[in-house]
Amino acid sequence: MSALVYLIPVALGLGLASLAAFMWSLKSGQYEDLEGAGARILVDEWDDGEPRDGGNRNA
Repeated sequence: MSALVYLIPVALGLGLASLAAFMWSLKSGQYEDLEGAGARILVDEWDDGEPRDGGNRNA
C-alpha cells in the first residue's frame, strides 16, 4: 500500500510530461504534412538535383 504513495505521483507526472510533449509537437507543426514525409523517402535526388550517392553510379 505504501508503494502506491510513490507510484501514483510518478504515473501522473509521466502522463503530464507526455501530454506536454504531445502539445508541443502539435504546436510546432509536426503533424501538418503527414503524406510528404512518406513521399520524400522515395525521391532519389536532393533538392538541388544531385543524386544522393554523389554522382557515382556504378552500374
